[in-house]
Amino acid sequence: MEMEAFVRKACKAVGERLGSGFHVEARDVRKNNGVILHGMSVMKKGQDIAPTIYLDTFLEAYESGAAFGTIVQRLLQICGESASGEGMDMGFLRSFEKVRDRICYRLVGRDRNREMLEDMPHVGFLDMAACFFYAYQDEAFGDGSIPIHNPHMEAWETDTAELLALARRNTRRLFPWKCRTLEEVLDEMEGLEGVDGPSAQEDGWTGLPLLVLSNDRRAYGAACLLYPGVLEGIAEKEGHSLYILPSSVHEAILLPDDGKMAPNELKMMVSEVNRTQVAAEDVLTDSVYYYDMQKKEVVVA
Repeated sequence: MEMEAFVRKACKAVGERLGSGFHVEARDVRKNNGVILHGMSVMKKGQDIAPTIYLDTFLEAYESGAAFGTIVQRLLQICGESASGEGMDMGFLRSFEKVRDRICYRLVGRDRNREMLEDMPHVGFLDMAACFFYAYQDEAFGDGSIPIHNPHMEAWETDTAELLALARRNTRRLFPWKCRTLEEVLDEMEGLEGVDGPSAQEDGWTGLPLLVLSNDRRAYGAACLLYPGVLEGIAEKEGHSLYILPSSVHEAILLPDDGKMAPNELKMMVSEVNRTQVAAEDVLTDSVYYYDMQKKEVVVA
């Protein structure tokens, strides 16, 4: 079955079961790197936020033999869990004073996201871009993020420079950085169901003195590359300049430069891992970067 037809069918079935107290509609969501996910938004009357349930995996289950009725039951269960609270009051987004202390940044690849970035304030960093988001906390919905688009910036009567200054202060405070050896990270990940370790665990990386830089949540942790003093401190501790391998938007792999690896060799490894091991929406770039501890700057290797 075509995705559009499946989404329409699922929305119709769920809408009929939920009744007039809900509004159910199809919604396509553009993710990082131009990836489009097909979803169903469910808006409860009296609420101003509509959770989106992505249906791509449900179509796969349906085509693999799962009964449509079973899929609808699971969707209704998810809707019930999402609607169990009072909903999130989104009115705070209209006030810059209420959001300024939780404006943060994340890194994305610039080439793969040119269309998305046209509607978002951002700052270039090598062949990447730092774009902004509001990091929210909510008892019912948990922690999450709301991307900041140009209309937000205009409504707040602010500019990219101010957003960047706030994000530099807030991101490091709200998402503290952590740098550990690859072995330490893989030991931690072992036995945790549904949690993937860094993609650098693939053959070809084995035996290299790799360090994993991310934040304490391992979510969009590649942004830690922007934290003032972080790369400088790690390089001083290791006694070497650093190759920076963008494992994904969630982390960066650091390799102390002991003269044994060539940039071209490392770039081939990064490209191969991105093609075979990293989800399309999580790819950062295929580039390899270099932090020169003498010049204290990052360049494309």
